Amino acid sequence: HLAPFVDVSRQKIRTKVEKEFKDAGIETTQEALNKVVEDRLRDEIKSGIQTIQYQLITLMTCNGQAPFVTMFMHLEEAPEGRTRDDLALCIEEVLKQRMQGVKNEKGVWITPAFPKLIYVLDDCNIREDAPYWHLTEIAAECTSKRLVPDYISAKVMRELKKGSVYTCMGCRSFLTVEESQKNADGSYKFYGRFNQGVVTINLVDVACSSYGNMDKFWEILDERLELCHRALRLRHERLLGTPSDVAPILWQYGAIARLKKGETIDKLLYNGYSTISLGYAGLCEMCYRMVGKSHTTDEGREFALKVMQRLNDKCAEWKAAENISYSVYGTPMESTTYKFAKALQRRFGVIPHVTDKNYITNSYHVHVEEEIDAFQKLKFESDFQKLSPGGAISYVEVPNMQDNIPAILEVMKYIHENIMYAELNTKSDFCEECGYSGEIKIVEDAEGKLVWECPNCGNRNQDKMSVARRTCGYIGTQFWNQGRTQEIKDRVLHL
Repeated sequence: HLAPFVDVSRQKIRTKVEKEFKDAGIETTQEALNKVVEDRLRDEIKSGIQTIQYQLITLMTCNGQAPFVTMFMHLEEAPEGRTRDDLALCIEEVLKQRMQGVKNEKGVWITPAFPKLIYVLDDCNIREDAPYWHLTEIAAECTSKRLVPDYISAKVMRELKKGSVYTCMGCRSFLTVEESQKNADGSYKFYGRFNQGVVTINLVDVACSSYGNMDKFWEILDERLELCHRALRLRHERLLGTPSDVAPILWQYGAIARLKKGETIDKLLYNGYSTISLGYAGLCEMCYRMVGKSHTTDEGREFALKVMQRLNDKCAEWKAAENISYSVYGTPMESTTYKFAKALQRRFGVIPHVTDKNYITNSYHVHVEEEIDAFQKLKFESDFQKLSPGGAISYVEVPNMQDNIPAILEVMKYIHENIMYAELNTKSDFCEECGYSGEIKIVEDAEGKLVWECPNCGNRNQDKMSVARRTCGYIGTQFWNQGRTQEIKDRVLHL
C-alpha cells in the first residue's frame, strides 16, 4: 500500500533538485542527478517509516497498550519493476529500524512489541540468486536481535488457500477463502473483511471429563462443541442490528466497508464477508489423557488429527445451516492458559502430563518440554496448520543466534518449503542495573514464586529490566502471570 507513493516522492524530489541545480548554475550528468534524488528519497523513506513506527507504539489504547497492528511485507503484492523495487526499499527500512529497536524512557534501545512484522518467503527472495535475497538476509539478522519478522511461506499458502497469499489479522487469525468473496479477475477479497470473535473449547477438560473412555470422549466433545456453538451465536447475534454510525471509519469510510449512514452491518455478518472462530487448546494434554502418549507418537497423532477433523466437520455443518463462516482457530491462550490449568486442577486434581502444570499447551503445539529439533517440529505441526483454517502459528525456540545468521536462513528456507506460517523465538532482554544484554532468566524466590533475574548482577526488579518474549504469536514486554511464566521457563531449545 505504501510502495506507489515512493515514486510520487521521487518525482517531487527530482523536480526540486533540478531547480536547485539550475538556480545555483550547476551543470551535472543524469547519473549524478539520479544519485542525489535517490539519496534524498532514501532519507524520506527513513523518516516516513520512523514516523509510522513511533506513531504506532505511542498511540496507546485505553488500557495503556500499543495497538495490535501487523505490517505485512509481501513483495509480490506490488507489480514487478519500479514499484516492487520501491516496496523493497520500504521493507528494508522497516527491518533496519526494527533491528535498531526503540528507546525507552531511560534512553535504552529495547525490543518493541508492535507493530508485528510478517515477511513473506517467495521465489523472489528465498534463494541466494533471487533478486531480493538481500532482504531475506536482513530479515534473518533482525529475527536474531528482535524476534521479528515472522514468516509466511507463499509456496505452502498457495497450496492451502486456493492460490492466495495474504496476511493474518493480529498474530494468527486468518480469514478463510470464500467463493462468495471472489473478484471478477478470479482473485479473492481479503482486505476489509473481518472476524466476529472466538470461543475456545478446552480439549483437556473434555478428555478428563470422559475419564479415558473413548466413547464418552466423543459424546462429551459433541456436547461441548454445541455449547461453543451457542456461545458463538451469542457473539453473532449481539452484532446484529449494529448501525454503521457506531464506528464510521470502519463501516462507512472504507476500513471494512462503505455502508450508508444509519445502515446496519447485518449483511456483512453472513455469506463469507466475515468469519467467526471456534478456538481450541490443549491437544497435547488431551492425547496424554486419552491414549497415554504425546500427539507426536503415531497413535497420539492419529487420534489428534481425528479430533481436529471433528472440529472442522462441525464448523462446516454450522456454516451450511446458517450461512455464517465458522472456522477452526488455534487460540493464542494469553492469560487464559493459567485460568484453564487452575480450573482443571480444581476439578480433576494433578494428573501427570495432563494437569501437572500451571498452563496447558497452545492449540496443536508440541509440548514446550518435549525434546524435538526445529525441522521435525515444523514438519510435524504443518499437518495441524492445515486443519486450522481460521488461524494458527508454529514456532521454534532458539538460543541467541546473532552470531549464527546462516542457521536462521536455513530454518527460513525450511519454513518456505514445509509450513505456511512460523516464527523463531529468540531472546532480547536488557538489564538497566548493569547493562547486561542477553537472556534474563526465570528463577524461584524464597516463597516459590517465579521471578525474573539478571544472570549478570542478580537484579530482580522488573522496573529495572526490559524482557521480550513471544508468548502467543505476539511479543510480550509487560511480564506475565505465573502460569505463562512457568511455560516460558519450561521451554526447551529446538536448535
